[in-house]
Amino acid sequence: MPLPQALANFNIDESTVSVWLFKKSVAPNGAPRFTGRTVDTDEALDAALKAALSQARNDIQEVAQYTLLAAAHDGIALRIDALETHADAITAQMADPLAEKKVKSLKEVQNTKFYVVKLTHGDNAIYAVRSTDSSWQSKKVHGVISVIFKDDQLGLNQEPAFSISRHVDFFIVDDEIVMINKKSFEIVLSYKQAHAEDFDALQAEPAFAAIFADLAPLVQFVGENKVHLRRACVIRQKAHYLDADFMKRLRKNFGKCGLNLVFSDDGKLVATAETCADIIRALLDHRLSSLFSQQSYDVQDATAVG
Repeated sequence: MPLPQALANFNIDESTVSVWLFKKSVAPNGAPRFTGRTVDTDEALDAALKAALSQARNDIQEVAQYTLLAAAHDGIALRIDALETHADAITAQMADPLAEKKVKSLKEVQNTKFYVVKLTHGDNAIYAVRSTDSSWQSKKVHGVISVIFKDDQLGLNQEPAFSISRHVDFFIVDDEIVMINKKSFEIVLSYKQAHAEDFDALQAEPAFAAIFADLAPLVQFVGENKVHLRRACVIRQKAHYLDADFMKRLRKNFGKCGLNLVFSDDGKLVATAETCADIIRALLDHRLSSLFSQQSYDVQDATAVG
């Protein structure tokens, strides 16, 4: 699919730039809590930021729908509804840049987790989000001597320096997010926490627990691994475990597909350290056989074609 029109048609060249620095904490209910402050920028930086964001937009050749297992790479970005995320907690703070929200000290800049470049043109706005690097972390800064190259020599740089990347992790525009860096998107907006909560809900489903002789080894295998958590969420979305015919065919044909599975006498999956990876493949329906080569293959994001 193409870029959202609100992003594709946005007039970056004639827009107004504002930069916001955000710190992140966790609220008592487990949701992310963002604290943003705006910081003044000069014309040269504004121009450089516009050029960088324009290039980042131009580099997107195609947009695919976000799924837990989809990848953003080689000019392919991923799209998700902003309403499914905590993005509104970020953009709401930037709607009215009051004076008390402005950065007033170096302490308020250090340990920034991510920054947002807001571009405004008329009644329209887009937001470009990027995670910070180590130059923003006070502990890292205290361990280095900042230097500057000038007049063919290195000298001591006594002013604090921070790096702003030319790359963008994701854009927020209207009610959509277009992500270029999926990992950073999930970290900034705590999407991994949503995966963990979804896996907890999956474990609590009697129908899911009922297909196992003992669910505990699978829970231990998944743990806090972000890839396994994503896959567990997709298992819940696909819900093949609720299909009695699917499970019957799995018990009958798993050996032909080269899956390392073990079933108890009463037909339940026996989860062990050796079988958990293939249990996940099977419940995702990601072990497929070719009618042409007669070979079996693992796929990352199976899409039905008929």
